[in-house]
Amino acid sequence: MVKRKHIPKQLHSRFLLRLVILALFFSAGVILGQVCSARISAASAEELNRYLSGYFSLGDSKATSTRAFVSALVIYFRYPLLAFFLGFTSLGVILLPALTAAYGFFLSFSVCSFAAAYGKDGVLLALAVFGIRCLITLPCYLALAVPALEASVSLAAMSFGHGKRAAKVVYGSADWLRLCVAVLFLLAGVISELFLSPYLLQQVLTHIFT
Repeated sequence: MVKRKHIPKQLHSRFLLRLVILALFFSAGVILGQVCSARISAASAEELNRYLSGYFSLGDSKATSTRAFVSALVIYFRYPLLAFFLGFTSLGVILLPALTAAYGFFLSFSVCSFAAAYGKDGVLLALAVFGIRCLITLPCYLALAVPALEASVSLAAMSFGHGKRAAKVVYGSADWLRLCVAVLFLLAGVISELFLSPYLLQQVLTHIFT
């Protein structure tokens, strides 16, 4: 009975440890993105202007709407799904922290680029573009990446001859259920990206330039 009481505590401690590790890599990526974004040029500002202009043409045609939907699917699903499937390989021990750092880097670089190009108003623009996306994708990513890292560590331990000390690596029903729930949230985010984010951006631009 004593061992059974300690098992949930051990699992909870391991989950927190993996979460902290990934959070540190994410923070490192954020810091690196801020440093690199300091070199943004006027040409980059022009690219941002074209990006914002394209945001308002999402509903101009069926073809454009289709491309926007596919683009939103890729943006929302790429990091969470990649993190989930990296849990099937021992390479996830290295690739998951690297992926998390890349996630933080590109997110930070994008937000800081808006701020560098538009000043204080760029922060509002970044919130309008990335706010909903981050609120949905980041929790989904961590919910899938932390268990995936745990599985990768166990696989790596077995690969290096410590299989007797490692727990049996099996993606059970709880893991697949977690994936299904994450997919539902991500799909809701895609819909919000297509219909709500352009409206929020329009309101922010109206506030800034009027």
